[in-house]
Amino acid sequence: MTELTGPDAATAEPSPDWPEAPGAGITDPAVARALARLADLPQAPVAEHEAAYTALHDELLEALNDEHPDADADAGAPGGGA
Repeated sequence: MTELTGPDAATAEPSPDWPEAPGAGITDPAVARALARLADLPQAPVAEHEAAYTALHDELLEALNDEHPDADADAGAPGGGA
């Protein structure tokens, strides 16, 4: 009969590698500020992740709903807006 062994320590733990927070190409400062907070998430306790993601969602939603005066000008310009 074959004896079963547990996984070694290297394969038992999840990878500590986190993806880089997006930043390049973001032109809206409110969105950039909200996403910059993701850089601190890997060091935060897991119990705090839900609150961090909820806050991120709320900030991004606010930025999305924020009125930008330039958006109205772009919408009327040829090739701009929707």
